[in-house]
Amino acid sequence: MDQISKQLSVVTARVRAAAAGAGRDASDIRLIAVSKTRTATEIRSLYKAGVHDFGENYLQETAPKLEVLADLDICWHFIGALQSNKTRAIANHFDWVHTVHRKKIAQRLSDARPTEQAPLNLLIQVNLDAEPQKAGIAPEALAELLHAVIPLPRVRWRGLMAIPKPVGPGSDAGKPFGQLRALFDECRSVGGEHWDTLSMGMSADFEIAISHGATLVRIGTALFGPRRS
Repeated sequence: MDQISKQLSVVTARVRAAAAGAGRDASDIRLIAVSKTRTATEIRSLYKAGVHDFGENYLQETAPKLEVLADLDICWHFIGALQSNKTRAIANHFDWVHTVHRKKIAQRLSDARPTEQAPLNLLIQVNLDAEPQKAGIAPEALAELLHAVIPLPRVRWRGLMAIPKPVGPGSDAGKPFGQLRALFDECRSVGGEHWDTLSMGMSADFEIAISHGATLVRIGTALFGPRRS
């Protein structure tokens, strides 16, 4: 608990400093603790320290955590690859999905979202660098997809997400974040009143992402320590 609290204090101080440097209010930036491979006990400790947003990659791994931590008011974010046969469970148990990039998946999430729950918050994942090993829609296809999925009734389109590839020495590390911000702004008129979210930046680069407008940063290693295999 003490170590997690200390690491959280360091991360939040860095978020505040990055926000101040960009002329932004740190309260506009939400910290998502990436809890993949982490135990329910670790999640509970971080929740008690003040983090209420947690990101998970795998439904099978997350399911027991959801049950054990049901007494906590956690906002669960699905940040992993989406499979069609998992959409019903994800639509039932998560509050946000960051990795939508196909109309079929969006339709299934909308169809499966229970009517008694608030609309499911969705982000479109963009593959900025056309990396074959990564999911995401090509930037040039983004507007067409957004127009196609905006009418879906049980979801709320909030913005964009990306995982840029690492840049080499001497390269502009902020360039891909600037590209995503530009795409976000271009789609604002289509996205509508809830279009307010840029999910970008992880432990190694979240300060750069904040300088380019990130509103959600996904932090794992900097909070929990080195990732478990």
